[in-house]
Amino acid sequence: MIFGGLMMLFAGISAIANDDVFVTTRNYVFEFDLTGWGWVHLILGVVIVLAGAALFQGSTWARVVGVGLAGLSMVANFLWIPYAPFWAMVLIALNGFVIWALCTAPGPSER
Repeated sequence: MIFGGLMMLFAGISAIANDDVFVTTRNYVFEFDLTGWGWVHLILGVVIVLAGAALFQGSTWARVVGVGLAGLSMVANFLWIPYAPFWAMVLIALNGFVIWALCTAPGPSER
């Protein structure tokens, strides 16, 4: 989860700093300015990294928040597909794996 958050954070920074890095699309339904998408990715990436760090404590609330944030990240990366198709698909798959891992891992009472 920390890795996925860091990758979203870096994508956000690169979109904010230099819009020429990404492909611009026309007639896209969810069209934002790339700087706007950069801020979305940056903020979501920071929150995901913090939630991933909280998972090391083994608390149940961190798992629930992690599943929710990974789902939000999947939606954000789905909407990011026209700008960075390969990388968005990789992060969608990674977040799917994170959700699966958080939902199937044994809880603190089962260890």
